[in-house]
Amino acid sequence: MANESGTEVITKEAAATGSPATAAPARYGGGGPGGQRGGGGRGGFGGGGGFGGGRGGVGGRGRRPDSDQGFDSKGEDLVEKVVFINRSSKVVKGGRRFKFSALVVVGDKKGKVGLGLGKATEVSDAIRRGGELARRKMVSVSLKDATIPHEILCEFDGAKIILRPASPGTGIIAGKTVRAVLESVGIRDILTKSLGSKNAANVVKATMSGLLKLRLREAIYKSRGLEIKKVATPVLPTSN
Repeated sequence: MANESGTEVITKEAAATGSPATAAPARYGGGGPGGQRGGGGRGGFGGGGGFGGGRGGVGGRGRRPDSDQGFDSKGEDLVEKVVFINRSSKVVKGGRRFKFSALVVVGDKKGKVGLGLGKATEVSDAIRRGGELARRKMVSVSLKDATIPHEILCEFDGAKIILRPASPGTGIIAGKTVRAVLESVGIRDILTKSLGSKNAANVVKATMSGLLKLRLREAIYKSRGLEIKKVATPVLPTSN
């Protein structure tokens, strides 16, 4: 039966005979659309921390999304990697305002790489702006096959990175921050070591500065006005 408000209740006869009856839906205070305690109350849409969950719901501090690929205006296949996302907040009247900054690396895996820092009020907008800046600032790097031509020590502020060439099949021996830059530029065999700060921005910029200082032997000889002497291949003596 139903009461005046239209809410169904279980009669005493139905309870005694065990006949099936519809359970009474909870009132607006319990079990409603918003969870256990009232509609939209505790445990409502998005959980305890509101929309997006608890602390750091949308793009929490230090989040590193997966890399993704895109195309530039010329139709070249580019690899875009998000190295680091930072969240900052400003306390204002009525609450807090959040802003996000995304450090993005873009490369074609053929010797070109760019770095961009995008800032916005949304994570997706910050990543998009960072990718656009990185595409505009792409530079060429001197490579020797799948590694670098020589060893180099690169520094930026408190970050110090050592880059050493490696034999084929070694792979990229590096941390996730340095690895993102090296994979984007197209290096497959290299040895690295970070000696200083672990700040993601400084580590990436130190790696970029080191890659830009690399020079091939042909370029060094040409700048000095010298010619590379070709060494004849030794011939093994034949036994009679």
